[in-house]
Amino acid sequence: MDPPLALASLSGDSDAEWARAGADYAGAAFLGGIALDAESRAAVRAMVADRDRSEFLPADPLAWIAEQLDALADSEADIRAGVNVRATTEMAIRGAAAVCADRDAILEVNAHCRQAELCAAGCGETLLADTDRLAGYVAAAAGESADVSVKVRAEVDGVDLADTARAVADAGADAIHVDAMDSEGIVGCVKDAAPELVVIANNGVRDRRTVREYLAAGADTVSVGRPSDDERVLRRVRAAVDEWADGDGPAGAVTGAEPPEVSR
Repeated sequence: MDPPLALASLSGDSDAEWARAGADYAGAAFLGGIALDAESRAAVRAMVADRDRSEFLPADPLAWIAEQLDALADSEADIRAGVNVRATTEMAIRGAAAVCADRDAILEVNAHCRQAELCAAGCGETLLADTDRLAGYVAAAAGESADVSVKVRAEVDGVDLADTARAVADAGADAIHVDAMDSEGIVGCVKDAAPELVVIANNGVRDRRTVREYLAAGADTVSVGRPSDDERVLRRVRAAVDEWADGDGPAGAVTGAEPPEVSR
């Protein structure tokens, strides 16, 4: 992606309007997360009821995805769209991937959320402990000709993200979006394990120092999460990735081995 800066999904906040607002700074924006099937939607409803969370719960998730992607395209914002999805079945993933593929958007499989309700339903972080099922989701999305990212989290007991990266790459993923959880070194391990993947580093990206730490560790791209609606943060991060791309970092460190289909 160009520039090598993404906006990470924030449940209940990351829609077309949010992506459009950040388009002057970022090369990609992941809308969602959006729960696709009955089980994941029930988990999200429980989270809203119990914790007063902000979540997307449209009557028709696929129609919502199409509507948001179309609205972003109609705005002529110069940004690549992605959609972060939660699901408990490959069938649900296929449906969302088809909508994304039709609109040249990235389908991002959520193997990241750690809320108890989502984990009990079998989605989010639980996918990290079930590599075969996660790889099946990736293959299902890739089978619909969608570009595929997988959002993951570091520091999950019993999970080796290097192994996860290799498995999803073999299943057809194009990118892996790593919430490093203050473990910047994991970024390099993931890149070494699956150099063909675009590695997007997330967690605490706020300024020049954090950008340089992740890119120097081996990330191709960084993403901004919570402060993605703060223009001051986006301006600082964009300046830092531009500085790196202009030659301050190792040659090719930003673009890495990014495959053409993930480029804008």
